[in-house]
Order: sequence, then structure tokens, then C-alpha cells
Amino acid sequence: MTLRPAALSRGAFALFGEIIETAPEHRSFPVNDGTARRFHDLARLDPGEGGRLIVSIFRAQPRRLPLAITMLERHPKASQAFMPLGGQPFFVVVAPPGEHVEAAKVRAFLAHGRQGVNFAPGVWHHPLLALRGESDFLVIDRDDPTGNCEERRIEQPLLLYPDPQSELVGEAL
Repeated sequence: MTLRPAALSRGAFALFGEIIETAPEHRSFPVNDGTARRFHDLARLDPGEGGRLIVSIFRAQPRRLPLAITMLERHPKASQAFMPLGGQPFFVVVAPPGEHVEAAKVRAFLAHGRQGVNFAPGVWHHPLLALRGESDFLVIDRDDPTGNCEERRIEQPLLLYPDPQSELVGEAL
């Protein structure tokens, strides 16, 4: 099966979580004596019962396309947020919560380098998919010594291709 990404938008991603970005419709206001603008409350971070949120930086290696999507992971106890730090686009591959990953329900999105995502608890997602060189991401998730990550193999691998109209076509990915 082939998987083609759509542009990352609030409506299309709502089933899986939230987009983190400085969009004009977000509540914002000046801070620091007017030298900065705060885009307020961009995501509902959920540490889960008894959880503690931590901030990390993940350094992701670029992926080559087409990419075989053979597994997804989920964090059933808490949300997990990814925010790119270098302004580079990345792919987001997700599937709805549930005990199993249904290949027909897997969706792919292309995030521009100023969008992050906050996966709702239990949403299946692929680990980071950097595209243009090594990329750093700010990650906010639950610190849990008892484990908060489950992986599932996809019985029929999905091949992720860029959209033929995308600026990514023809690049050395």
C-alpha cells in the first residue's frame, strides 16, 4: 500500500492531537515590555495520572524516501509533543487509538518547519521522520520508569512517498 502525506492542518489532525504553531488565530499578547509576543496555551499537555512531564531534545537522522512504514508506537498514559528546532519540514505518520494498528487508517502529514505536534494519549505514531539533514526536536513527554511506550508492527508495510506536487519531490531525501 502507498501512503501519501497531506499538509498538516488543525482539522485533519484533530483526531490525533494538536498542532503547535504560532498561527494568527491563536491567542497571543505582548510580553517582556513589548519585546516579545507570547502565543499562549498552544497544546494540552497531559502527563497522565501520577505522571511528570519532562523536556528533552531528540536529534533525528534524515530518512530516505520512499520509506517503508512497518511499525508505530503509542504512549497510552500521556501525551507526547514534538517541536522542530531547526525550521526543517518533517513527516508525521499516525493512526487512531485502539489495541491494534489498522493499515487502512494510517495517515501521513507533512509539517513545515514551524509546526509541531502534540499526540493525544494512546495515538499511534511513527518515531520522528526528519527529512533534510540531522534535525533537533524539543520533546515533552512523561517520565515513567514503569514504561509508557508500546510498539506494534504493521502486517502489510506502507510505503511513504512525498506528494508529487510537493517541493520535496526531486530532492535528495
